[in-house]
Amino acid sequence: MYVIGEIDKEKYRVVSDKIRSSEVIITDERIVHIKERHPNDFERYSGYMADMLKHPGYILQDRAPNTAVILREFSDGEEHFRLVLKLAVIDDDPYKKNSVITFLKINEKTYQKYLRNKKILYSAE
Repeated sequence: MYVIGEIDKEKYRVVSDKIRSSEVIITDERIVHIKERHPNDFERYSGYMADMLKHPGYILQDRAPNTAVILREFSDGEEHFRLVLKLAVIDDDPYKKNSVITFLKINEKTYQKYLRNKKILYSAE
């Protein structure tokens, strides 16, 4: 388990008003998942995750409770990323932490599709 960053609890309150902490972790199992399902994305772009968490472009609603889909552009709109974050809330077991579920680079078309088809809870714009 690795601490990769923090969230601004006020921004993420749109997902849940019971967020326990601002610290975000990623587990070895999730790193393996990302590396297997999205080859080279973790190695090349994992440095973007902390900034995405702290400064999301968009926070979208997910089907799972207390889960945020985060979208963000980098390199002046040339690169688009999606990160799914499970939030640890007061009702969870005390050992639970805010944790990254997955992270991947997506193309512009997919990015725009998410914005059209998912409910936008927060926008930096």
